[in-house]
Order: sequence, then structure tokens, then C-alpha cells
Amino acid sequence: MSLAPVLMVQGASSSVGKSWLTTALCRIFARSGLRVAPFKAQNMSNNAAVCPDGGEIGRAQAVQALAAGLEPHVDMNPILLKPEADSRSQVIVRGRVWKTLPAGEYYRYKKALWSVVTEALDRLRRDFDLVIAEGAGSPAELNLRAGDLVNMAVARYANAAVLLAGDIDRGGVFAQLLGTLWLLPHEEQRLIQGFVVNKFRGDPALFADGVRILEARGRRPVLGVIPFIPDLIIPTEDAASLPRPAGASKTMHPSSLLDIAVIQFPRIANFDDMDPLRAAGAARVRFVSTPAELGHPDAIILPGSKSVAADLSWLRETGLAAAVLRLAQNGTALVGLCGGYQMLGRVIRDPFHFESDADETPGLGLLPVETVFDAEKATYQTRARVDGGLGWMAQLAGEEIEGYEIHMGRTHTLAPWLTITARNGQPAHLADGAVAAGGRIWGCYLHGVFANDVLRQAWLNALSASRYRRARPLSTGISTAAIVEQSLNRWADIVSECLDMERIEAFVDL
Repeated sequence: MSLAPVLMVQGASSSVGKSWLTTALCRIFARSGLRVAPFKAQNMSNNAAVCPDGGEIGRAQAVQALAAGLEPHVDMNPILLKPEADSRSQVIVRGRVWKTLPAGEYYRYKKALWSVVTEALDRLRRDFDLVIAEGAGSPAELNLRAGDLVNMAVARYANAAVLLAGDIDRGGVFAQLLGTLWLLPHEEQRLIQGFVVNKFRGDPALFADGVRILEARGRRPVLGVIPFIPDLIIPTEDAASLPRPAGASKTMHPSSLLDIAVIQFPRIANFDDMDPLRAAGAARVRFVSTPAELGHPDAIILPGSKSVAADLSWLRETGLAAAVLRLAQNGTALVGLCGGYQMLGRVIRDPFHFESDADETPGLGLLPVETVFDAEKATYQTRARVDGGLGWMAQLAGEEIEGYEIHMGRTHTLAPWLTITARNGQPAHLADGAVAAGGRIWGCYLHGVFANDVLRQAWLNALSASRYRRARPLSTGISTAAIVEQSLNRWADIVSECLDMERIEAFVDL
């Protein structure tokens, strides 16, 4: 049985836009009628997603699967590294926790992990018409080439047609693209079919000389100049893509937008939980890392964390914990999601030292919950029922919502507001979440909770009413899912128009 061709997007460095370009290509080829699947051999990200069977993969590959019209599958990202404290990473293999390793030990397992990569890629190539693979970082990191599992090792194995992307917005795109190409050995240079210049601001005609120079020096075509598009609502996986912290808000800010501050932990995870708030068009979402940046927002969110104890210590050391407590006591709304939910509780116990050397770490004490870490990691696609609760939650009693769980630890709650009714499609009956201060302070384990339109709108309406001291309902508008779908189509339209798709199709013999 013949295997499907592989088209691969590699980058001259991290954060050049490989994930989004791969996403666009998945949507473009899927719309043409091909059965197309994304693939990234090894990902490093704390922004993860849960597959229908409970397997864990990088968020970018789940979004790429959505763009291709597929459910996410662990073969799309067979190895996921989730950085923790002290220069170590939790290694997820085929969707499940395999080991936690210091950085220096990981590549001792290259042979075993390489077979995981090739088996997953082969299965996708048997099942689909085209696989669109994504690299990581740069293929020209000379000190890392011996342990490569994701860039040219994959390209050579699959004889892939490689597109090399550079980020012109950060400058130095000639050095990025030509330097990367020239540092590769000849047998790998031959796999690079052309260049893509990404994140161009202004009229691309102004880069005509640049195109000619790249083509002359690189002896390869520039297959497209892609514009910088700042307003797409597409989840990202890399915390480096988060906007730099904005300035602090004023106590009474003139903007009609609600001001929501998200604490940017050093090990922040699943930060795309906040995307639906931004997409709703009613809130300014700021990521902050100092008390000065925090200011006096309408609401504060403590997001997920890959190392809860370490990030809670950081919260205290920076003075943010004291600032959050002071604002909460003075009436600011406060939300904790997953790790942030654990932090809002009374205590986090770690008797077997899965996360830290401390047997227990005191929480912020704002929710009546206690957490104990154990060896089992919860990874579920989850459905839940809102049981009602204090304040704004009361109107949601009986509402069905959905999301996903990725967490270590079990949390005992004395004030639940959710009942989990299904995990990975199997019936369940578990209490989750906690609420206090009349509904102003709350949390839960459910990632994606704000993607539930009715719940998000009820909370934003409550914030608006509190800010203006009177009811001022905000329009629900279009659903989050529809906004993401529109963004995917718009992005695919832009990339399709800017890339030489006929040439690219010829590279993979379609």
C-alpha cells in the first residue's frame, strides 16, 4: 500500500508562524476535497488539548485537526514535552505520561522515541491523502541536530517537500532564510522547495527586490509573502505569542470594554482559555506579571499552570498574591482555572513530592477547597451541569456545558457549582468547582469554560452590572465556535491567495 505524500512547514526560528501556516494549509487542502491530517513529531508546550480517548497533544495540532475537519488524535503529535520547574519536562508519549526527565537525559531515549514518531507518521500516511507536518524551532540548530526527532529527521524519513518560513516582522529575514538553508547539509537542502516570508506589514509589492534577492541567493522560489494579521481568533500554543503586558488600568477607565487581567505565570498553561473573552468583543484581556501592571481591573483570572507550587511561590514573591488578595477583599471579581483554581484553595498537599519538595503549600484561602497531588493525571473531554450557585450562577441552574480537564491532583470542594456528567463519553457523577463571595470568586477544573456562550455571557453581564452599578447586559453576538470557524476560513483565504498553491501541489504530486 502506497503512503501519502508529506508537505512540511519548517521555520528559520521559533515563533515564525509555522503552526498557523500549517493550520491554513490543512484548511486549504481539506476544502479542496482531500483527506488531510496534521503532524508534529515532537512538541514542547504547556498549552495542550485532550483527544476523544483522553490522550493529550499540543493545542496547535488540535486546532490543525479542526481546520482539517477532524477530531484530534494522538498520532498527530506523538511526543509532547511539558516544561516544569527546575529544567525538567513531563514527557507525554502517545497521549499519556511516560516519564519526567531533566533536559539532559531526554535524548538518551532517542531510538525508542524515534520509532514512536515513525509509526505514528506511517499510520497517518496510510489513512489520509496528504500529511502536513510541522517542524519545531529551526532545523539549523547545529548543537541539537544529533538528537533531532522533529525537523529534518522527519523530512528525510518521509522525503517531504519542505517549505521554509521566516518572520520578516522581527527583522533579518534574509539571514533567517538563507542562513538556515546554507547551514544544512546538501542532502537536506535539496528537500527545501521554497521560501515563505511571513508576517509582512504593508504593501507586499515593496518587498519585490527582497523576493528577487532571496530567489537569486537561495536558488529557490519565494512561494509567498504572507501579511501580518493581528486580529484572528485562533488558539495558539506558545506563550511567546502572548502580548507583552499592557499598562495598568485606571480605577475608572473610560473604555466601554471590561478590563480583565490574567496572571501570566512563568509556567502558564492553556492560556487560550481566555480567547473567547477577547472574541466576545466586550472585554480587554491583559496578561500581567507585576502588581503595577495589574492595576484595578474589573476581574482577575488565575489560569492554568504546569507547576502549581512553583508558580504560587512566584505569585507571592512578586507581590502579586498580596495585590490579588487586596483587590478581592475590595470587591474585584476573581476566577481560578485548573491550577489557578487549586491556588485559590486553602492548601495544596504533595505528600509524594510530584511537584515540589514541600509536603504542603498554603493556598490563597479564597475558596473552600483542598487539593492533594497523586500519581494519576486526569485528561478528559468533559461534560458538566451547572447546579446553580451564588449570584450570577443561579440563573444557569441546569445548563449543560463542556470543556476538558488536564490536571494532576484531586480537589475536595465544600461549595461545588458543577456536576461532571461525562468524561470521554462515559457517564460520570463528580462534584467540581467552588464559589464564594456571592459568586464574585469562583473556580473549576474545566478548561474551555468560557467557550460556553451562555455561561460566559452571564459572567460578563454580572461584571458589567457591577462596574456600572446597574444592569447593562452585553450582547451575546456570535458564538465562540463560529468566530473560530470564521477566523480559520479567513486565514485560509488569505494564505491561499498569497501562496503559489499550484506550485506547492506539484511538489507533493497532487
